[in-house]
Amino acid sequence: MKRCAWRNAAAAAAALALAGCSSGSSGPTPAELVDLANPKEVRVLWSAGTGSAGAFVFSPALAGDALYVAGRDGRVARIDTANGREVWSVSTDVTLSGGVGASARTVVVATEEGEVIALEADSGKPRWRGRVSSEVLAAPTVGEGLVLVRSIDNRIFGLGEQDGKRRWVYQRAPGSLILRAPAGVAILGDSAFAGFSGGKLVAVSLANGAQRWEATVALPKGANELERIADVVGTPALLGREVCAAAYQGRVACYEAASGKQLWARELSSVTGVSVDARYAFVADERGTVHAFDRSNGATVWKQEKLANRQLSQPLPAGATVAVGDFEGQVHFLSRDSGEFVARYPAGSTVRAAPVALTPAGLVVQTLDGGLHALSP
Repeated sequence: MKRCAWRNAAAAAAALALAGCSSGSSGPTPAELVDLANPKEVRVLWSAGTGSAGAFVFSPALAGDALYVAGRDGRVARIDTANGREVWSVSTDVTLSGGVGASARTVVVATEEGEVIALEADSGKPRWRGRVSSEVLAAPTVGEGLVLVRSIDNRIFGLGEQDGKRRWVYQRAPGSLILRAPAGVAILGDSAFAGFSGGKLVAVSLANGAQRWEATVALPKGANELERIADVVGTPALLGREVCAAAYQGRVACYEAASGKQLWARELSSVTGVSVDARYAFVADERGTVHAFDRSNGATVWKQEKLANRQLSQPLPAGATVAVGDFEGQVHFLSRDSGEFVARYPAGSTVRAAPVALTPAGLVVQTLDGGLHALSP
């Protein structure tokens, strides 16, 4: 596949590159932060560390009372969510290229060369190593006895969780230009959901990788190939019987998970993806505006425009707030119902990956330099 380091302002903002041609942009000026009036306290539950991310997006994985983290240097660790204590840490002896996938039994990471490494969750001991067809940017997904690995060449590999043997492969033709961004796989019931270049969202059978339905989140449009990039970004968001997704230069939309029938859609361009809770869908657009949409009909509930061009992560609903990180390492807490600023926490380094919810309350952010911060808003 044709590859190089072309970046536009939106992709550079999220430290994500477009594969295709060479150019560059310094981008617009980020909005300056103002002091908050009567900010709420953000309680730090614990802090820890892992390897730095480099130019990649590393996200933690939660499984039960354990948080699994990794860094570019190949180190993988298990963290106790109660106190931040490191339970085990191992070196995979390879350079990793994305976040961690985990279940109660298995921890999985992957590399730029398409190598997939599975570890025992309780000890960190190696279980198996496998290989897929090309670079892996998104964290693998572990569930229903499978490890699902999305490679950058528009393939999903279904590997056996216990032995790493290939069970099936789902493949689509890649576009001539793609957004070099993590695009993960989500599991609900006996189906897997993933987005692709060309604005497509698909559901495939976990049993054999056969496509169950396809929906169009965005239609490529424009006068040239760059303008026609319309890739679905992030991991599809699942809740109840719905699946939601967002696309670069496209839309945010929700569908019936069983059939792919569109429930609603709104024009919007994102480079990070969408999150949902019981009432709302949350997305940060490429210009740095955070939006909340009514999940029942897609109506705008609120939008927060005072974080313009601050290179925002995907937002995370966290209780009465919504948390989103930025390029300066600030974690912003917005009111879930109004979008007003509630609190702010300085994490110390760029936050690219979406915060991860901790149970029963709180969240954890992983920063560019490998910092881990468990926070309670």
